[in-house]
Amino acid sequence: MNKKFWNWVKNEDSGETELYFEGPISDCTWFGDEITPAIFRDELSKVNGNLTVWVNSPGGDCVSASQIYTMLRNHKSKVTVKIDGIAASAASVVAMAGDETLISPTGYLMIHNPMTLASGNKSDMEKAIALLDEIKEGIINAYVRKTGLSRNKISKLMDDETWLNAEKALQLGFVDGILFDDKKKASVPEEDKPDEDEEKKDFSALYSQTRTATSLMQKLSALAPVKGVPIDQLEKRLNLLKY
Repeated sequence: MNKKFWNWVKNEDSGETELYFEGPISDCTWFGDEITPAIFRDELSKVNGNLTVWVNSPGGDCVSASQIYTMLRNHKSKVTVKIDGIAASAASVVAMAGDETLISPTGYLMIHNPMTLASGNKSDMEKAIALLDEIKEGIINAYVRKTGLSRNKISKLMDDETWLNAEKALQLGFVDGILFDDKKKASVPEEDKPDEDEEKKDFSALYSQTRTATSLMQKLSALAPVKGVPIDQLEKRLNLLKY
């Protein structure tokens, strides 16, 4: 029997359902443990009432993550997201779907710029860059709605491939609280709210790509390899989203 990414647990006392969201996010499944929008939609349709989603995923396909994010946002009852391990890359977008998002004190959240595979001439490369720019703007939309931070600040954090431990994730508003802790989401400082001069500020001193973070990312990739999406396939899928 193939391993599945989901594991439903029903709390008979509260009527709340829990889902363990583990593994890479993909548009299709090869090994049976990938999280795909089609499988997730079928499973989510079985849930009535409040839902808790435990997230531990290295990320994956950004369009599939967008679909899952939308499904959770569209759920009629309360959705609580709990990051017990890591919500990296596309999985961080899914984590933003929670009406309440919590993180383990030992958990991590990572955001970075979208990536794809492209081949061809100069025009093809320019088209790939333009598409990645549009995808990045869509991802920023989810982060802005959750954190209240400016688009410029979030863009800079993505440029820097930012790793956030629980305290930093709470400080910047990517989560609403830390599990087993009474701390709540801090209000966004006035200087972090959107303004025209935001891009003049330098936040690089707060975050740096350390050798440890690079090593951890390599290990995650080895454990759950995420394939890139060829530019022609990505363009076709994005065009479908327009209708």
